[in-house]
Amino acid sequence: MFRELGLEEKLLKGVDALGYTEPTPIQKQAIPEALAGRDIVGCAQTGTGKTAAFILPLLQRLSDQKGVKALIVTPTRELAVQIEEVARDCARFTNRQVTAVYGGVGYQPQADRLKRGVDLLVATPGRLLDIQGRGDVRLDRVEA
Repeated sequence: MFRELGLEEKLLKGVDALGYTEPTPIQKQAIPEALAGRDIVGCAQTGTGKTAAFILPLLQRLSDQKGVKALIVTPTRELAVQIEEVARDCARFTNRQVTAVYGGVGYQPQADRLKRGVDLLVATPGRLLDIQGRGDVRLDRVEA
């Protein structure tokens, strides 16, 4: 059960809403270690819940200060979108705001989302450099 992994109630509600009943082996191994603040390296097949394995503890460990507190840099917009979707679903019952920024789409809607406040930012390298260069994001409060 996910409850046995040490996740807080708001995240457990998100897990339940996603229809997850039992953690996968990668989740059983990674979540407690990440919650304890340890670095982890995991390897598992596609579809085994690797994204949730790192997103759930990340969301739980974030402080309540304002601003971007976690940054995930990913090489492709497809992966950025996937991570954003999982993170939003997991954070649904929390006060955590998640957004992704990536090229190939309009800049301004992404900048507007950042201005409204984001806790977890998922970004591709090029767009991250772009938003930093334009002064539309501050990363001085990133914790993870």
